[in-house]
Amino acid sequence: MANPIDGFYAVIPAGGVGSRLWPLSRAEAPKFLHDLTGSGQTLLRDTWDRLEPLAGHDRIAVVTGRAHRAAVERELPGIPDVNVFLESEPRDSTAAIGLAAAVLVRREPDVVIGSFAADHVIRGPRVFDFAVRQAVAVARAGYICTIGIQPAEASTGFGYIKRAGELEVEGAPEAALVERFVEKPDLETARSYFADRAYSWNAGMFISRADVLLAEIEANEPELHAGLIELAEAWDDRERRGPAVDRIWPELKKIAIDYTVAEPAAAKGRLAVVPGHFEWDDVGDFASLTKLMSNGRKNDLAILGENARILSDAASGIVVSQTKRVISLIGVQDIVVVDTDDALLVTTSEHAQRVKQVVDALKVTGRGDVL
Repeated sequence: MANPIDGFYAVIPAGGVGSRLWPLSRAEAPKFLHDLTGSGQTLLRDTWDRLEPLAGHDRIAVVTGRAHRAAVERELPGIPDVNVFLESEPRDSTAAIGLAAAVLVRREPDVVIGSFAADHVIRGPRVFDFAVRQAVAVARAGYICTIGIQPAEASTGFGYIKRAGELEVEGAPEAALVERFVEKPDLETARSYFADRAYSWNAGMFISRADVLLAEIEANEPELHAGLIELAEAWDDRERRGPAVDRIWPELKKIAIDYTVAEPAAAKGRLAVVPGHFEWDDVGDFASLTKLMSNGRKNDLAILGENARILSDAASGIVVSQTKRVISLIGVQDIVVVDTDDALLVTTSEHAQRVKQVVDALKVTGRGDVL
């Protein structure tokens, strides 16, 4: 095992439903509690195993919903109770990461934290380790650092980071300043970014001194910051914590950390990036899951499901089966079939992003029983 990084704490935000993976991913069983890679364990457990050599088992915190506490603790039996941060309801990434930062900085004023999503797939542990260690060195120099992934295609499903000049920081030979942080582009723009080597995919990993991160939140969302600080003051007192969460948490502004921290820090020249030379995917929809399971071979049919019973002839795409039904596919290309006990999804890879619209429609019609 590699030596853990001194003064470093890994934070795993384990929230969200992953609605573009419905009906596989549900409110009670979100994406991070599934094995989507065939590794034999959940994405959350994979994330823990990736971070433990960098932080140590007692310096990894998970931010998750109250409803998922039991499942998270089953997946991570070694996690200390004080490192499980429970949300009463989803409030997006600024609240989740900011809460962990506010609590941890009270425990350890100089702590550097790194935020790593619970539901991403990363292959290449050694280069991942190298990237995180560089990012921690950059964070200690006072910057907020992210990890950029070299685009493999002109994707409209990811945000992008544009690198500026190199940044001279000891221990981080590949670090660069960030010129700007941009949201998911249209296809034409994505093609221009893909052709420009200055752009990287935003993998949603942020590494920073906790006090620096909180100062950026305070500068841009002072009311949100004040709520996080008030929560942190009560957090390690069991009697005060519950009432404080019930009172404060639902009032916190729901906003992504990209807007409260990354974009304004980039504008001030305080955001840096190091390249991640590892394979990465956020498994954001069934199209990306298809590529992941078939290793990018478009003519293959990927099958996910321990007891899947599939017959296929000249078919490609993905089948996810959680039932004992026989599923037969003949002459269909780029198909997506997800078969569960109470819901069936049939679409194509081209339209995979539109699954979220189905979920939204089910919410409007009151069909919460299948969500």
